[in-house]
Amino acid sequence: MNGNLQGWVAGSKMIRPRIMPHLRRVHRTEKASSSMPATIYHLATCSTCQRILGSIPNLGKFTLREIKSAPITAEELDGMKELAGSYEALFSRRSMKYRPLGLHEKRLTEEDYRIYILQEYTFLKRPVMVVGDAIHIGNTKAAVEGMIAAGKKLK
Repeated sequence: MNGNLQGWVAGSKMIRPRIMPHLRRVHRTEKASSSMPATIYHLATCSTCQRILGSIPNLGKFTLREIKSAPITAEELDGMKELAGSYEALFSRRSMKYRPLGLHEKRLTEEDYRIYILQEYTFLKRPVMVVGDAIHIGNTKAAVEGMIAAGKKLK
């Protein structure tokens, strides 16, 4: 068993960790407080992540988490899932390990997505920006525009 999952798997039962309080879902009409943590999860060796980070205004206001050297925790992933709606939304099928592990031939469950993301950092779709109650995932045009808009709102 991978060291990242120690304490989270007991036999075959998953233990649900406490959700991070600052990643709670709030009513969409509420505005995210500027005092809430703003974090970007990225990979330093990914040129796409670096290009996107370079386009985000007020980047110094964000906490940058390099996911290879500081892997995401189960608690952080569960908080991201609460904002995103599913682990599948956070899962990257473009990972170099997706096909070699035969995952393209399997029907994955939400628990499978969670386990794979925690075991291998490349399965997290990136970058992921969390600002208050908002989450922006990946490198699509819409996601990057959302990240840029969120960066402009930080003072």
